[in-house]
Amino acid sequence: MRAVLRARLGWARRALPGAGLGRAPGPLCWSCGTALPATDGPPRFCPACRALQPPAPRPDLFRLMDCDRSFRIDARQLQRRFRSLQRAVHPDRFGQRPPKEQYYSEQHSSLINKAYQTLLNPLSRGLYLLELSGVEPAQETDCDADSAFLMEIMEINEKLAESKNENIIEEIETLIKVKQEELTRELTAAFEKDDLQEAKKLLGKMKYFANLEDKLKTKKIPS
Repeated sequence: MRAVLRARLGWARRALPGAGLGRAPGPLCWSCGTALPATDGPPRFCPACRALQPPAPRPDLFRLMDCDRSFRIDARQLQRRFRSLQRAVHPDRFGQRPPKEQYYSEQHSSLINKAYQTLLNPLSRGLYLLELSGVEPAQETDCDADSAFLMEIMEINEKLAESKNENIIEEIETLIKVKQEELTRELTAAFEKDDLQEAKKLLGKMKYFANLEDKLKTKKIPS
């Protein structure tokens, strides 16, 4: 009986790559069963059959886009990476492939779009960095203590709501842009000092200006 158990155990160890070394086995290719290394980086193709594999459940968007995990981003490099990845996995390239692989290409394409938009925008990039660090984002009530800031937001809101003059709307648009650029510079400094609480506070303020930007876009759309 013991000999049978030892034989079965030995077979199991041979069947699972790395099992005898104390490592968890990597995923297998859905198409041919080849063992693959675990990764949450770029889309991967099976080295044996070249089938596109599914995306990782919770990928690191910075690693996916080949960026350092930093608030400071090279927008041109990010765009080049986005285009390169989309060329590799775009659903149009998989029209003649099995349905499962077509589905995976759609998942990858959607994920790459999400990663690009998340990292390109300073607000979403900063919020994602907080999330990766386990820091809860600021709530609206977190800015209540800064009465001067809230008064400024209220005044811009009122001015925007009441104004129908294009020149005044353009002035508000310029003001919001300047404020967002100032907050982006302050956020860069906060993240580089690893001051996550300051970054959280600044991102809370940036959310207010992002809401103003949305209202401004609505105001500019002709009714």
